[in-house]
Amino acid sequence: MSQHPSLKGKGSIEAKRSVLKRFERVDLLKKRNQFKPNQKVIGLPKTKPDV
Repeated sequence: MSQHPSLKGKGSIEAKRSVLKRFERVDLLKKRNQFKPNQKVIGLPKTKPDV
């Protein structure tokens, strides 16, 4: 009997995430010089991850 593909180990799954966590969005915006030092982290603009 074969194993279902969704039950494989984590090491073999390398999916590209399309959604960033808040700290990743802040880092990306800082890198792009679009985040001001006193800016709030709530209500950040949508960002696409760098390739």
